Amino acid sequence: MTIYREIDRKLLEHLTKVSRLDLTEEELGRFTGQLKVILEAFKRIDEVDTDGVKPSFHPSELKNVWRDDVVKPWDWDPLENAGHTEEKHFKGPKIT
Repeated sequence: MTIYREIDRKLLEHLTKVSRLDLTEEELGRFTGQLKVILEAFKRIDEVDTDGVKPSFHPSELKNVWRDDVVKPWDWDPLENAGHTEEKHFKGPKIT
């Protein structure tokens, strides 16, 4: 059984304080009403009889989507346009 607390201005002011939100008076009034509507929707969801219904964590079945690795030769030389190279590495200035 889920128990919901009534959403009122005092509760919303407390929530904004602990979450460090700075809401205007107009926002406090608007959000109080919106939160009441949301809370009522959750109350209606709780009234649905779910006895015997298996829980569903994903809307679709999860499958392994990995592909097999296939070795392919490189068609280009990544150092081809580099001005400073040494063997197969970039060469940078000496740090002193």
